[in-house]
Amino acid sequence: MPTCSKDATTTEAEVATDVVALRRSVVAGAIGVFVHWFDWAAYAYLAGTVATVFFPAEDSTTGLLAVFGVFAVSFGIRPIGAMVFGPLGDKIGRKRTLSLVIFMMSGATLTIGLLPGYASIGIAAPILLVALRLVQGFAAGGEFGSAASFLAESAPRRRRGFGVSWLEVGSLLGFLAGSFVFLLLSTGLDNGQLTSWGWRIPFLVSAPLGVIGVIIRNKIEDTPEYRALEANDAVPSSPVRELFRSHKRQLLQAAGLMTAMHVPFYMVLTYLVTYETDHLGHSADSAALLSTVISLLGLVLVPVFGHLSDRVGRKPVFVGATVALLVVSTPAFLLMRAGLAGTWAAGLLLGVILAAILGTYAVWSAETFPTRTRQSGLSIAYNLTAALFAGTVPYVMTVLISATGSTLVPGPYLMVFAVGGLIAALSLKETKGSALLRPEDVSDASPEARQATPAA
Repeated sequence: MPTCSKDATTTEAEVATDVVALRRSVVAGAIGVFVHWFDWAAYAYLAGTVATVFFPAEDSTTGLLAVFGVFAVSFGIRPIGAMVFGPLGDKIGRKRTLSLVIFMMSGATLTIGLLPGYASIGIAAPILLVALRLVQGFAAGGEFGSAASFLAESAPRRRRGFGVSWLEVGSLLGFLAGSFVFLLLSTGLDNGQLTSWGWRIPFLVSAPLGVIGVIIRNKIEDTPEYRALEANDAVPSSPVRELFRSHKRQLLQAAGLMTAMHVPFYMVLTYLVTYETDHLGHSADSAALLSTVISLLGLVLVPVFGHLSDRVGRKPVFVGATVALLVVSTPAFLLMRAGLAGTWAAGLLLGVILAAILGTYAVWSAETFPTRTRQSGLSIAYNLTAALFAGTVPYVMTVLISATGSTLVPGPYLMVFAVGGLIAALSLKETKGSALLRPEDVSDASPEARQATPAA
């Protein structure tokens, strides 16, 4: 019948529009985290070479510690970047901060790749390296909040979980790409070539990626929710003050979700490699292979869990994942004692649980905040919890295992943060399919504008 045909055509057109919009927003949102994690992995794997290039050759251990110290400093400055770029995005828009942070990150990375070493300019080399890593960390403090806000507000409502989950796919892809480039360099070049010029390649490669990211992000429109704030003269003048005055509860809830992501992420994808070699006696190659397989598993499962959250809700998926983490963590580390097969089984199981958390935490956090303070809330919660709990995982594990003499410590440690994430999740309402623009978003606008804005 004509009516049925028209409905079918409309539905097909809507689906096609959704797919195009989703694809465009995913590419624009995820490319920045890809560049960031590519740089992160390249710097981490090339730490020994960077130490040789930028620090005095007399003491290699001191140089390596200095390189990791620079690495830690770039983590520490991220909350400052979050306090700048989060509010900036709520005041001038997601699009502008997305373009600004990727420009700063890729520019600093390119400059590192061009820096002369200690042998050429002396003490100026490590000073410039520190300065550029600070710029990278400062810009990285604005990447997650900008990208998560943009993706949540740009993705079709019924596919929002799936769309935002690609933020973490970008992270995993960047990490794997950085690891792969290092593998190619380490197998294709000798130590002399790697030290003289080969180490520069990953940093130089990220420059065109950054340029592509800037071009893509400059061509996109800002999100419908932010444009609605502008149209209604409701853009906040002080989003951070508004956040801490009216949305402290949401900030704590989002921090709980994010901490339950950060600790398993760094435990499973970074520290587990050290744990296997130092405490289980496995080879470095075997440990690295397991980490790679877990990352590949995440690439497949993260969007699956994001899609599942669009079907059944954020709460069932995230609560199920944190309960599983609570129950499985200590038995998983016990299973690792059963040999290589047990280690792989435990690692893959933890990887599946991590994928479920990664697929839901970002979209649920984004939906928790009102549009007026969304980018501020996401940026501050993410980067503060990352600075406190993410980068500290290897150090804390080393200290605790040494103090207790037990190699099972990582299990209970994961359980603590699983409980925190579970408490946060149980305190939150289900937000699947909810409108992101709420009446409170225009509460400071004129009565006429408030009336013209659709309710959530």
